[in-house]
Amino acid sequence: MEKVNYPSVCVVDTHATRPPVPPRLNQMQRKSGVAQILLFMLVSLALCGMVIEACFIYGLYHPVGHPTTSASSSKQSSDDSVAAPAKHGIPPSKPVAHLTDGQDVAHEKHKMAWSMNADPLLYEMTYEDKKLIIQKEGYYYVYSKVFFSDNDIFRHHINWHTNKYDGNITLLQSRKFSLHSNKKQESNSYLGGVFHFYEGDGISVQVSDTSKIVRHKPFENIFGAYMI
Repeated sequence: MEKVNYPSVCVVDTHATRPPVPPRLNQMQRKSGVAQILLFMLVSLALCGMVIEACFIYGLYHPVGHPTTSASSSKQSSDDSVAAPAKHGIPPSKPVAHLTDGQDVAHEKHKMAWSMNADPLLYEMTYEDKKLIIQKEGYYYVYSKVFFSDNDIFRHHINWHTNKYDGNITLLQSRKFSLHSNKKQESNSYLGGVFHFYEGDGISVQVSDTSKIVRHKPFENIFGAYMI
């Protein structure tokens, strides 16, 4: 009996899952471009925010003129006895004065004078006849510092001149004693305190002998007051 050879049968599964098709190159490039645009927009917004914030900070600390400041400057320019506060930056909110010594002034025997050429600070106060004149009633801190050379007793005091009472009133006083009477010694004296003053009152500085004052630098001898 002969052997019959049957052909082999190939079965094809029509339901088999096909391998995924790789994305097209154009789609990947399109997505990458969109991401770059979004990133650029976010960076631009952040930079704009920084610029706006910088402009705001600059405007906050560098205001463009103020009508009150302009009015104060024009008022002070009309009064030669009041130094323009613009030289010292922002105008003070209360009366203030700060004076220094100078080679352009001549002291009396006991009363000290103060320079008007050494950029004095005078706001709502005037300087007349070696005195600070109060223009607004209130409490003030008054101070004075002098540098001197002496071989004896040196006195330094601040006087109050007022129409409320007769004569001058000593507000503050210091005494310095030299240890070696045959040799002059250099030293400093400082006075400071709070007092109530009326409009028109005057304040002055006196010493036992102005010839003992050392005048190397203007800022070594000072006198001032400010409302508290």
